[in-house]
Amino acid sequence: MKSTHDLLVTLARRHAFADLAALAPSAEVADVCEFGHRLLSLDAEDFAAEARSVPAELRRRARACHMPQTPREQPRGALESLRPAYGLLLEVIAVRWQRRELSPMIAAVHIASEYLPLLAFEPHLGHAGDPARWPDGLSAPGSRFGVIGDRDCDHTKSEQSATNRTLRVSVEPAEGWRAYFDRQHSQVAGALAVCVATCRNPCTAMHWIPPEPRANLSVRARTALAFADTPLVRLRHAAPVGHGFGVPSPEEVLEAWERSRAALDKNAIGAAASKDDGFPLPGLPSLFAAVAEAPIEPATLLAGVSEHVVALLDRIPTDAV
Repeated sequence: MKSTHDLLVTLARRHAFADLAALAPSAEVADVCEFGHRLLSLDAEDFAAEARSVPAELRRRARACHMPQTPREQPRGALESLRPAYGLLLEVIAVRWQRRELSPMIAAVHIASEYLPLLAFEPHLGHAGDPARWPDGLSAPGSRFGVIGDRDCDHTKSEQSATNRTLRVSVEPAEGWRAYFDRQHSQVAGALAVCVATCRNPCTAMHWIPPEPRANLSVRARTALAFADTPLVRLRHAAPVGHGFGVPSPEEVLEAWERSRAALDKNAIGAAASKDDGFPLPGLPSLFAAVAEAPIEPATLLAGVSEHVVALLDRIPTDAV
């Protein structure tokens, strides 16, 4: 029969941070578990919250995935680069798969699909879509980017509203900044992809990128848009989190991913999804890396939190657990 200590260690290794926090034998363990639960829940607003019991290196890596809560907050976290955040997304997807928590797993896939165009744009922008640092070229003469009501623009009304807002949100109060990220930033990501990949009436909005790199970006952005429309991502709409119905089975998830890989295999970027890279959804990290034009691998942040919790538990006398 397992001891209480062994059961707590098992919870830590299963990344069951919320359950372990409720049973924590010390405030220090509870503090680290709360930090781990924020990461597993993808609560990017609070990744930078103070957690003194967490090793500095883990806090630093979490801050790299943090979404700034004011226009001038430093460091810029996920607005500087989305690559650490996508590493965490992959780690969360893998952990949720292992735990057979398929609704939150699909929710994480859905988040990845919404911001994937910004991962494609990052090498050209020099940041990950920071509204405080948009290139002047987006508003060059002849650009329709952010112009509301322009019928020649391929953006939807909501995308036009979002792109208009993104050009001025950096001078808004913190409340407006947070509201923009809650509701509109993902639409801006999609709108940028439309500009460079699928627009039927191109304007000058993308002329700040030279023609050859723009052609390469167009393929990567088109693949990002295609990923958002794959059977795997569409499972999100059939698996409402918390409603207790319509949750896909592991077999349905894998079948949807196989159909998604076939749908994406239209160019060299989408073909990366066909690689067997050892991930639970084989090829997903390779696809993200191809779109990013940079290495993207599952993070070890949650694993690091688990190991630290185990170390803390091992220091507690057995009779105190």
